[in-house]
Amino acid sequence: MPAGNQYLDNFMKVYSSLPIEERKLPVVVIDDSPINWNMAYLEMKNNTAIGAKIGEKLVSLKII
Repeated sequence: MPAGNQYLDNFMKVYSSLPIEERKLPVVVIDDSPINWNMAYLEMKNNTAIGAKIGEKLVSLKII
């Protein structure tokens, strides 16, 4: 499966149940940059290298 998309299904299960305001809050820090839920969604959906890092980090933190 493509790099940024391999975690997308699990991510979407959590993301879709979050309140809209919650999606604006940081969920993870990648390369010293805070990433909110909306940014994480875009990166993972667009299959970017950062999306893959985000997915790996969210799984390691047991968020998704």
